[in-house]
Amino acid sequence: MRKLQNTLYITTQGSYLHKERETLVVEQERKKVAQLPVHSIGHIFCFGNVLVSPFLLGFCGENNVNLAFFTENGRFLGRLQGRQSGNVLLRRAQYRVSEQNPVPIARDIIAAKIQASKRVLQRQIRNYGENAAIQSAVDVLNISLRQLKGAAELDVVRGIEGDAAARYFGVFGQLLSEKSGFTFDGRNRRLPKDGVNALLSFVYSTWARTSAARCKAWGWIRRWAFCTPTDRDATVWRRIFWKNSARGGRTGWCCR
Repeated sequence: MRKLQNTLYITTQGSYLHKERETLVVEQERKKVAQLPVHSIGHIFCFGNVLVSPFLLGFCGENNVNLAFFTENGRFLGRLQGRQSGNVLLRRAQYRVSEQNPVPIARDIIAAKIQASKRVLQRQIRNYGENAAIQSAVDVLNISLRQLKGAAELDVVRGIEGDAAARYFGVFGQLLSEKSGFTFDGRNRRLPKDGVNALLSFVYSTWARTSAARCKAWGWIRRWAFCTPTDRDATVWRRIFWKNSARGGRTGWCCR
């Protein structure tokens, strides 16, 4: 069991979580191993055979604590959703922006993603010296950011994201130390074919649960998209664009 920032990860099999006044109690083999005030916890991720008392379920829902369940291997199963905050006017504004002018928000989201990818590569150069391939990828990401400023359509924004993702993952394997024993030959999923892709998919899964909980807390409808289609063909489009980006193509976007 580890507590990272405000997220509690319960990985020990047979753990039992229950409520005691305004605190969360974790027991293992009928022994109390942790007792934490609920106001210090934003998310609880339970992996495998972890039991949660009904009173704690209600307590988490009332206090907007995101409680999510995964298999022991990290596959997402479901999460507890408490009362939705926000108001009708906020949601109507979200619908209106997403239908009439979603491009500015989509540009900001994709720009933040590309900036984060670029910082990872720049940190590698700063810590381990010059690398021509990584520097070339950084230069391409800078070009993508400049192109993004002038993008006026969602298809263009998604295309820029797909190209940036392909460039980033094209050199991602060079960020891994030989001593780690890990290798990376490209992004793949469903099911991941190697340890690195398994870890990436796991992080994306937990990040998605955290982001969904924050959107709910802000009163947003988390499934009303700005970057992806919202019609009945959205799932098909996600699969098409994911396959293109996973194969190293320059069309589409990486669906999380």
